[in-house]
Amino acid sequence: SGRPLMVGVQFPGRTVSAQVWKAMVGRVPLFLLDTNVPANGPQDRHITQALYGGDNEMRICQEMILGMGGLKALLAMGIEPAVCHMNEGHAAFMALERVRRLRSDKGMTFDEAMETAKSSNVFTVHTPVAAGNDEFKVELIDKYFGHYYGKLGINRDHFLALGRVNPEDSNEGFKMPVLAIRMSAFRNGVSELHGQVSRRIWRGIWPDLPEEEVPIRSITNGVHATTWVSSELAGLYERYLGAKWADEIVDKSIWQRVDQIPDEELWRTHQRCKERLVAFVRARLIRQKERRGATRPEMDEADPVLDPEALTIGFARRFATYKRGNLLLRDSERLLRLLNATDKPVQFVFAGKAHPRDTEGKEIIRQIVHFAKAHKVQSKFVFVEDYDMDIARYMVQGVDVWLNNPRRPMEASGTSGMKAAMNGVLNMSTLDGWWCEGYIPNGGWIIGAGEEYEDLEYQDQVESQAIFDLLESEVVPVFYSRSKGRLPRRWIRRMKNTVKWCAPRFNTHRMVAEYTRKFYKPAAERWRYLTAEAMNRVRALSSWKQQVREAWADLAIENVEMHADDGRDVCELNVRQPQLHVGAQVKVRAQVKLGRLRPEDVAVQIYHGAMDSDGTIRQGQVTRMQHAGSVNGNGLSLFEGTIPCTSSGQQGFALRILPNHEDLADPYEPNLILWEA
Repeated sequence: SGRPLMVGVQFPGRTVSAQVWKAMVGRVPLFLLDTNVPANGPQDRHITQALYGGDNEMRICQEMILGMGGLKALLAMGIEPAVCHMNEGHAAFMALERVRRLRSDKGMTFDEAMETAKSSNVFTVHTPVAAGNDEFKVELIDKYFGHYYGKLGINRDHFLALGRVNPEDSNEGFKMPVLAIRMSAFRNGVSELHGQVSRRIWRGIWPDLPEEEVPIRSITNGVHATTWVSSELAGLYERYLGAKWADEIVDKSIWQRVDQIPDEELWRTHQRCKERLVAFVRARLIRQKERRGATRPEMDEADPVLDPEALTIGFARRFATYKRGNLLLRDSERLLRLLNATDKPVQFVFAGKAHPRDTEGKEIIRQIVHFAKAHKVQSKFVFVEDYDMDIARYMVQGVDVWLNNPRRPMEASGTSGMKAAMNGVLNMSTLDGWWCEGYIPNGGWIIGAGEEYEDLEYQDQVESQAIFDLLESEVVPVFYSRSKGRLPRRWIRRMKNTVKWCAPRFNTHRMVAEYTRKFYKPAAERWRYLTAEAMNRVRALSSWKQQVREAWADLAIENVEMHADDGRDVCELNVRQPQLHVGAQVKVRAQVKLGRLRPEDVAVQIYHGAMDSDGTIRQGQVTRMQHAGSVNGNGLSLFEGTIPCTSSGQQGFALRILPNHEDLADPYEPNLILWEA
């Protein structure tokens, strides 16, 4: 119609309107919500003004607009998504709006609507840092959602339980990541290590499940190569890897052709990028001085900043405290020795911003700037202000080393190092986030060996010294080791190894394909399957779940028998001296009281594996037991299974029962599990 498209979200005593804007990012439409419209009062017009800032009440308003308003905007444009992907918990209210709409349009109960919506919701958690995971007080939830409970068909306690790790704890706040986890059938962290950390953080949602089985997977982030690779290097890739290198980026075989690039060409290309970085930094520093009203002599000081021939180390990212941007400053003597060396000079370029309310992060930036000024090393220890994509692009293309020293395991993924690696820049990082997968011994360097410390002060001391040890004993000598043609051939070999390993693995083509294969396609198929036949399948699944919950207390594992089979003889296992040889088997029979449930309603499993010194099974395996009939006359069912003895050492096993239904997204999803007493 040519008129602005508006959507409304119900707030306490008013409806807040949001206008929908469309921006094209390449070929991809990006829809934006804007509350700065005449229909809103002055306070509501500021909701979408700034991403950061404001208090918790402003935050809940923003997340209502994003989640609930975002879904309404799509529907208003005639876009009904089969799969909804929530990145971080900030958009989790979308899942509730999806439930409300299903209830309204399809006449469903809350359980039926939640089952439907959850079946194709995807949730990616992006940070293990508590400050990045929003939690609201119950009073705030009551204020903004008191009118909403009834629309979902549930009471207040049920609603609050959706956002609590422990639904029974009335003192716990309402956590947005917990809401997203409970409302999604597909969940992941953004690196292999982050997946492990996320399982540890959120295992309380599944209190009876071993940590390694907590249903949060991992899909490692990736970067868009053509956005971040320099035009000069892209031309080199096109010449030696082929014209379609960017489209075929996941093909590891084409990256082996990097070895065909002559060292001279690769180094010359890299040096051009470094020279461009130096020129860019000098120009930015002049602008910084102009803004402060500096004199001409003061501005002239920016001209000799940075040496295009010197080893250049970059550090650019958000200045969160766990990223430890000031770690080098712990030993100013060793740092100054590197900066003031005349035969093998080293220089650093810093850039980044702190959260507006992160005073500690701002203090780290102040310390860096003050150090350079106090020791008169401003030409070699540079901080570039107003960090943005433009600065980032110059830096990841032009530095020699990308320094990253987060406090493990606080870095969820980190992508700046991936961008640098695509450009042949060598990473030096603690073993955190993506670098656990990106590090190879003949590529970049690792700081420490992946240790985690309780004493953070001691950790900072140890790892700051480790950085200087690496710089002095390996990085600087390798960089300045030159052949007859003044080429650092050992360094160039590391550059090529880095590109060959990282480029085909840490790119957005691989990442999106992995999301599609693991999450989007199964979620879309699940949505279509459950919503077919007038929602009869999802109604039946919801009804079955309710019956299982009501009958779960009837279950009991009454009797367990074990027999050892060494291939020659089968005998009862002596649990007092249960020594078996590798290659033997343990046959397990269990009598199970099912009560109102049928054998096909449950999965009886043997959880087995190596035991630690505390007698706990670590990284256990699961063997499904088969129903073998009923035990005469006493209402018990018999289940049988076999455990192979494949490794030596102290081993253990335990029986457990989980719900079983062909339409379950995963067996842990109902959060019901009975372990052998």
